[in-house]
Amino acid sequence: MAEQVKSTARLYVDAPLVENQAVTLAYKQAHYLRAVLRLQSGGGVLVFNGRDGEWQARIDKLGKKSATLMVEAQTRRQDGGGDIWLLMALIKRDRLDYLAQKATEMGVGRFVPTITKRTQSGGAVSLSRLRANTIEAAEQCGILSVPEIAQPMRLDRLLADWQQTTDGRQIIFCDETAALSEGHAALSALEGKRLALLIGPEGGFEAAEIAALRARTDCHPFSLGPRILRADTAMVAALGLVQARLGDWCV
Repeated sequence: MAEQVKSTARLYVDAPLVENQAVTLAYKQAHYLRAVLRLQSGGGVLVFNGRDGEWQARIDKLGKKSATLMVEAQTRRQDGGGDIWLLMALIKRDRLDYLAQKATEMGVGRFVPTITKRTQSGGAVSLSRLRANTIEAAEQCGILSVPEIAQPMRLDRLLADWQQTTDGRQIIFCDETAALSEGHAALSALEGKRLALLIGPEGGFEAAEIAALRARTDCHPFSLGPRILRADTAMVAALGLVQARLGDWCV
């Protein structure tokens, strides 16, 4: 085998990763290697696909419209990835981009775009744009999996189907009407359980939605303090708290 060329550049690919197998890249990734990273044939990149771990690869051919990589050696075995689901009420596009990137970095394994009574833009969302943002974040932060992105779903329908489709996953929902101490002590009771985090839209949940959530035994209200937070800020704060108490930040 040729001497490996080490690199910190990482690319997500959708092809199987096997030693001594070639992987073809399309225009966008070829352009990124050539024009952004200023790499040349013979240069090294790390590649992953969410299934086969991370591999060192060498740029075999680098043209203007495509590139070919030669997979050389595995650097990390595949892990299970993040298991926290994020049920995210849709917000403005630029803030949704930020949310998708940061949630990926913080260990979300599945996004469920959620349509609430106060959802902006009528629930329209570009799943391909969300996917692109999660891939870019995964490439940059060193994780081995890209979060799954589900089809958008109305909150009432999501709750109606929850028990049948999630097999006991518990929902932690950020409730702006909750007392400051509410929910924090309850986190300890959720240790070892599979979790989903529900973040409301700009303007918050309607009273009927909060009542429906509070009426369920698999939903747990959670306060994020005395200040009103933007939806994307609330997501970062809530994920940090959940990961520190129940997730892969625990020591």
